[in-house]
Amino acid sequence: MSLDSAEFRRIMGHLVTGVAVVTTVDPETGRPCGLTANAVASVSLNPTLVLACVERDADTHDCIERAGVFAINVLREQDERVSRRFASWDVDAKFEGVAFHAETTGAPVLDEALAWVDCRVHAAHDGGDHTIYVGAVEAGDAGMGVPLLYYRGGYGRFVP
Repeated sequence: MSLDSAEFRRIMGHLVTGVAVVTTVDPETGRPCGLTANAVASVSLNPTLVLACVERDADTHDCIERAGVFAINVLREQDERVSRRFASWDVDAKFEGVAFHAETTGAPVLDEALAWVDCRVHAAHDGGDHTIYVGAVEAGDAGMGVPLLYYRGGYGRFVP
């Protein structure tokens, strides 16, 4: 017997997560792609690997498949608006007014990100309705600030 999806979501909502935007670029059109994600994590120090779980129905999923690269952009506490925008299905408006630049792989890195890593797809694993992309980190950086958090369906802050 397994839990229904609504109950599973309610239970897992009790895990505080950081909020990130996973970005890539469609190699066929040059259009940047991105989505909000909280299922991201470091995997290994040697080699440096991270993971991002991406819903198979998301436009960004197909962009990552074609490009073979992605960046994880950790959002700052004041970036709830950015999180909500990249969580929408309005593909054409996601990057409007959001400053970004290309790094080593060509994946877009958000200029205002608290931290970021730029990756090449190292492996892809079936994760049910998601693909678990493992990325080999080629570049990254972090600044000072406070991260945006997500808990039980709402946004919050961490004060060290």
